Parts: sequence; C-alpha cells; structure tokens
Amino acid sequence: MPKRKLAIVATHPIQYYAPVFRALAASPVIDLRVFYTWSQAASGTFDPGFGTDVRWDIPLLDGYPYQFVRNVAKSPGTHHFSGLNTPTLVREIEAWHPDAVLIYTWNSRAHLQALRHFKGRVSVLFRGDSTLIDERGWWRGLLRRTFLTWVYSHVDVAIAVGTHNRNYFAWCGLPTERIATAPHSIDTVRFASDGAMHERRATLWRQELGIDPEAVVVLFAGKLQHKKNPLLLLDAFLGLHDESHLVFVGNGELERELGLRGQGLRNVHVMPFQNQSLMPAVYRLGDIFVLPSRGPEETWGLAVNEAMASGRPVIASSKVGGACDLIQAGKNGWIFESGDREGLERLLRQAAAGGREFLRAMGATAQARSVYWSSEESARLIGEAVLACLPAARI
Repeated sequence: MPKRKLAIVATHPIQYYAPVFRALAASPVIDLRVFYTWSQAASGTFDPGFGTDVRWDIPLLDGYPYQFVRNVAKSPGTHHFSGLNTPTLVREIEAWHPDAVLIYTWNSRAHLQALRHFKGRVSVLFRGDSTLIDERGWWRGLLRRTFLTWVYSHVDVAIAVGTHNRNYFAWCGLPTERIATAPHSIDTVRFASDGAMHERRATLWRQELGIDPEAVVVLFAGKLQHKKNPLLLLDAFLGLHDESHLVFVGNGELERELGLRGQGLRNVHVMPFQNQSLMPAVYRLGDIFVLPSRGPEETWGLAVNEAMASGRPVIASSKVGGACDLIQAGKNGWIFESGDREGLERLLRQAAAGGREFLRAMGATAQARSVYWSSEESARLIGEAVLACLPAARI
C-alpha cells in the first residue's frame, strides 16, 4: 500500500505531541508533514500558568517533517481567537497535496478557517481534549452546543483522547461512527527509562531538603495556580500530623502564598520549576503524586500520565479529565471528589500508612498500565483513523 499523505495543523511544538509526530513519521503507511501556525513560538513562548518564558530543553522538532506558517496576528498566541492568523496556511497545505488533514484545536482564526476550507475537499480529522466536566448554566450550554454542532459539522472524524472527550464529541452531535479514539499520551519511554539514574537524582534532592530516607513524600509538580488547587492539597496534608513530607515543584500565581503558608514547617517544601529533562527525576522525588485540580478546563491532566510512567501511584480529583481512564482505585491510585478536603486527607493518610514499599508496589502497577497511553500507541491509532476515513478509491 502506498503511503497516505497526512497534513497536521498544530499551534506550536508541544512536548506531548512531538513524540506522537515522530512515531507517525516512522509509520510505513503515513507520509507526514506538520504545519505550525504560531511562527513566533519557534523561539519559545510565554506561559501564563508558570508566569515566565518557557523554552523546553528536550528536542521537539526532531524526527518528523514540519514547517512554520507565518502568523501575522498583531497579538500572537493561543490565548485569544485572533492570535493565530495565517493567510498562507491553506495554500501551503494544498501545495503539498495531502490525502487528509488532521487539525488540532479549532479555537483560533487560522484553525477554524482550515476546517471550513478543507471540508469536502480532503478527509478532515480533528483532535482536541474538551470535556463536559465543568458545569454551565442551561442556556449557556444550549448556545455552546448549537455553536459546536456547527463547528464539528466540518469534521469527518474526531479522534477522542479518552472517555470524557468522547462523550463531549457525542454531545456535539457526532455519531459513533465518526468518533475514533487514540489515547492522550506522553513519551512513556523517556519517563520510564534510566530509572536508577533518576532515582539517584531524586535521592539527592530529598537529602538537600532534609527528608528522612524512610519518610513518605507526597508530590505536586506543575503550575501553582488556582485551577490546579495546590492549596487544597496543603490543607489536607496538614491534617495528617505524621512524619510524611509534602513537596511542591513549580512556579505560578500561588507560589508566594504556598511559600508563606509552608514557612517554618519542616515537612513542607517548595521547589522552583524544573525543565523537561529533569521531570523523570522530579516524579521520583515523591512516593505518590497528587493532582487536586478544581478546574475549569482540566481536560486531562497529563502530569498523571508522567507520574505513572515514572513508577508512581497517583491521587487525582474528579475534575481531572483523564482520571477515570487512567486510575484503577486501590491498584495504581485513587480518585476523590474535587474540593473534598476531608476525602483527600483520608486518601493521603491511607497512602502514608501503607509506607514506601506499599506505594512502590502500586507504582509498579501504574508504570505497567501507562504503556496503554504511550506516544507509539497514540500514533498507531491516529494512523488507523486516517486510513479508515479515506475514500476506498484513494487507498
């Protein structure tokens, strides 16, 4: 079978997507080219969640063909609809003569225009991770559903990342046969490999923080913002009154408040943002990872994937979109009702009482389970979805 040409439209290089693109580029049936619409992001981006400019220290452009399309927006970025304005995008894609176009997210001028243009010309696939988790008033929900039904009428196949996302596409009017599934993934190999080296780095961090080698460490790593609700984790942890430790790793709007509330507490620590190359060691700093998000728009929570691939069990709130797919209660972690401080405290107490060996056994289960959300698995299923939606005469 000759390779089928797939054009992917994405905003900018992202650490979660680049490994999938590399895996797709290695496929024997897919000829890939990625078109990036935020040309200014080629030199790094400002991340409002971290409150700083971010340039990842791992390669995000190696191993697959790509091109940046000139973005002429006056205020470039993904934070508003007009932030991606690429007048030549359609022309550049058409010059490559793809069999199918896969568009990541629609909520920018450039991407919505591409959806509308290519519908009926080539097979149009869509990838996003929106959910129905966050409650809205009935009238807002009705307006949203009406608009989204129109948006997705330009899509031949939507590729869902998980259960909540699949339910969202169905709510938007897409029939079952027009919804495929490919898991929301990370580079599981990068997080699982060189475990001994990462464990040594984590042990050094524990020593520098003054943490007893036998103490259970609860970890939060990510943006210190209200959406992630790290303050709830701090409140729940302070109810334990035991020898365990809590470590926050990251930057953001709540950094100062967390530092002040933890000041003088020997078992609460705040570490600064760590770049991607160190994240496999960061997750091993903890014995259990907690993502207590309250939202809105915690559509998946890929930090949970990363912690699992690093061999750590997880606790996540019900507002974390991927929790229902990733977590098997009592086997590789637990889920608590978002905002329930007492519920989170009970789970933290259960985890701490089990001890490090108990948590390591759960972590081994988590790591084994994480392979189902690998970049390679995601690429394989995206490739299958592409081939399935092509007209038979063109295969």
